[in-house]
Amino acid sequence: MELELRHLKTVRAIAEAGSLTRAATVLGLAQPALSAQLRRIERALGGELFERGRHGVRATPLGELVLERARIVLPAVTELQQEAVRFARARAGREAERLRLGATHGPLLGALVDLLAAAAPDVQVSTQASWSERELATLLAEGRLDFAVTGACGTAAPPDSEHLAWEEFAVDPVFVMLADDHPLARTCEVELAKLADEEWACVPGDGCFADCFTAACARAGFAPGRMYETDIASCVHLVQVGRAVGLCRATFPTTPGLTTRPLAGTPLLWRHLLGWHPATQHTGTADTVLAQVRRAHSAVAARSDSYADWLAGGGRTSSTLP
Repeated sequence: MELELRHLKTVRAIAEAGSLTRAATVLGLAQPALSAQLRRIERALGGELFERGRHGVRATPLGELVLERARIVLPAVTELQQEAVRFARARAGREAERLRLGATHGPLLGALVDLLAAAAPDVQVSTQASWSERELATLLAEGRLDFAVTGACGTAAPPDSEHLAWEEFAVDPVFVMLADDHPLARTCEVELAKLADEEWACVPGDGCFADCFTAACARAGFAPGRMYETDIASCVHLVQVGRAVGLCRATFPTTPGLTTRPLAGTPLLWRHLLGWHPATQHTGTADTVLAQVRRAHSAVAARSDSYADWLAGGGRTSSTLP
């Protein structure tokens, strides 16, 4: 077997995670598959790269040598790829005849595509959805996306903010999704503490939202129960059948069988962000997309009855939040 870049990335992921179990989760692999892949890499390199123990793995001297080289090779290859993409785009003098958009928020992405199609009918728009903010940031850095619509909770920094441009275009409260027949579904707002005995559902992410949610529950006097991290359709189903209550952005659209309600005191906030690589986008294009995504957010928010009611009842709009 010849050594490839993906093998170095695997070795790095194992070292950073400190265990095969955690590394398998990060890489989206089953642990047996990762173990088998590591054995093949070790055979190709002539020896064991990690010592296995009860508390995880530790790099051997050979492993340290490989990791040291990987820390040089991987960033260099990534930088080469990014520079090549930027050079090719600048060389071709490409204008905005097409836009490649990525997003973690389906309704907002749909509204943005609609507005861009109306404003620039000659522009070809393609989209890519992902639950991972980091994946979208990587695609931006590699020149495989032009813009990404994603977000962060609280004051967390967006991914790769050193190299990418990020502009906050809205801040929303996080709401809770309840089945229509849930005892709290008819209340104007829900005290987080009253959900202490519930199981939860939300869309996965690789930011700090899970930690922020756990901290909010701790402030409310309890530790949250089981959390189902799954796609939005599955979250909706789990809430509709009463298996769990869900966490969602306030802009979540009105859905049959579901009620969304604000959490009292707004313990969790979601900052909507538009990202792009400043070396590959004209300022005018970025300004246009930013203006349209703000309009898209307003349109999506208006379609959420519970959010509109909350705002009408005195909730602060995103333009007045810090």
